[in-house]
Amino acid sequence: MGALLALSSAVVYGIVDFAGGLLSRRVHHAAVTFLGQLGGLLLACAAALLLPADAVHRADLLWGALSGVGSGVAMRFLNRGLSRGAMSVVVPVSAVTGVALSVLCGVLVLGDRPGAVAWLGIAVTVPALWFVAGGQGRRRGPGGAGSPDTGTGKGTADGLLASVGVAVQYLALGQADPVSGLWPVAAGRVAAVLVLLPDAARHARRLRLPPLRSLQAVLIGAGAALGLVLYLLAAQQQLLAVAVVLASLYPALPVVLGLALLRERVSRRQILGLLGAGVATVLLTLG
Repeated sequence: MGALLALSSAVVYGIVDFAGGLLSRRVHHAAVTFLGQLGGLLLACAAALLLPADAVHRADLLWGALSGVGSGVAMRFLNRGLSRGAMSVVVPVSAVTGVALSVLCGVLVLGDRPGAVAWLGIAVTVPALWFVAGGQGRRRGPGGAGSPDTGTGKGTADGLLASVGVAVQYLALGQADPVSGLWPVAAGRVAAVLVLLPDAARHARRLRLPPLRSLQAVLIGAGAALGLVLYLLAAQQQLLAVAVVLASLYPALPVVLGLALLRERVSRRQILGLLGAGVATVLLTLG
């Protein structure tokens, strides 16, 4: 069940990142990020109320808040990178490095001990995601001609910065006691909003979006919160290192959606990476 929840989190995150990337190309990334966190806060509070906790401790709320700080950092740089047009680079690079940092900390600091099959899955996942990130092709323009992505370098830097937030988000949330229910996620959304508030204030004019765009940003943020809820439930039933890796398989989905809906080209290295991600999913599920 834990593996299924983690994979569901990956699917939700993949869809959210794809939608967020498209929206960040149409409106300022600061608006997408801040309004999205407000949407995430609404969903997290509703979910926490619907699934009452046995006991909510201060330490669990603090872990949730730290996770929210990571979320805010991750989404800020992720959406900024996506706004520069490097979707097939930013998302996978952030996931690759985020997985590496999360698993390393889970094993060395938190004492996680994955089995041999799970270790093999982890070993396959990191190079698979790296192939997805490094296999970017040329994106077709409106007339069908390929054009190089000029945001690759900046997008990679944003992806690396986002990965630090991804690792903090996963590791901190994994420390919350299951008896606290979903309140750590709600506390995290509050912290994320506060962390992003200064940046939102600097771009106050950018936050004045048409109603439809505002609604889209809020729904994207609510989707991200749903993905985090699924991850938290998975981490409560699965080794943290395994839950992190399974949930971090989400980069494959934006690549597939880009190929199917945006007519983006996928290189042989990206295809190899997607196949590797599928093998890793099987191994981690069995492990």
